[in-house]
Amino acid sequence: MRSSVRLGSGPGFSLDAVTCADDHRRWSGAEVGDAHRVVLVRRGRFRRMSGGRVADLDPAMAYAALPGQEEHFAHPAGGDVCTALTVSPGLWRTLSGGRPVRAQLYVDAPLDLAHRRLLRAARAGDTPFALTEALLGLVAATLTGVPSEIAAGAATGVVRRAREAVAAGHPAAGGLIPLAALLGVSPFQLSRAFTRVVGVSLTHYRNRVRVGRVLDRLEQGERSLAALAADLGFADQAHLTRTVRGHLGHTPAALRRLLAPERSIT
Repeated sequence: MRSSVRLGSGPGFSLDAVTCADDHRRWSGAEVGDAHRVVLVRRGRFRRMSGGRVADLDPAMAYAALPGQEEHFAHPAGGDVCTALTVSPGLWRTLSGGRPVRAQLYVDAPLDLAHRRLLRAARAGDTPFALTEALLGLVAATLTGVPSEIAAGAATGVVRRAREAVAAGHPAAGGLIPLAALLGVSPFQLSRAFTRVVGVSLTHYRNRVRVGRVLDRLEQGERSLAALAADLGFADQAHLTRTVRGHLGHTPAALRRLLAPERSIT
């Protein structure tokens, strides 16, 4: 028996925790998907057969599946728990730059960390940036060859334009993928260039800008944290609170009292 829990989703991708309680040595019936999938094992182990090749999967070995690929599974050691990242063909082309995919990949320590960061980003609720930026590392690990990066001189200009778009509240700055499209680079190139030039991730930088706007609004006497979260593009009030606390060590309510103690907050 297999069950799935949605951890997060965005335009063209979804992230699920998949639990299989099967215990059988025989191969399952054929399964065919219509999207790219990267599957990492969190607990347990199982076997996968595709194109006549058999792979033994466990927390140290993951696999990538292509659209239209026929798969069969066996669970000779009992159940397992996996993380499944599903990406539409169009988004995969954008993220991969057309590079070929490894069908099976060793989960080294950096990839294990990328997996855990992806799960953490899903819990945080920032799909347009934090979750999208986290999945880039996972996708990159499945691709052959070295991903291209922006040359040092050009990177400075791209990062400057990215910062200007974030500061101006450009509609494309609402997500990593549309922002990269606006700048004419891949999401991977933008993410890597931004961290290299600024010293922090694009997600962190964007949140720092939004935290500054939160402080401005609180100083001006903003009374509704829910309205503040909606106006500044946070997923909800809880996401606003987590982000502000992460940057300043205080909740918005506490900061409101510090900045405008003469008025109460709702």
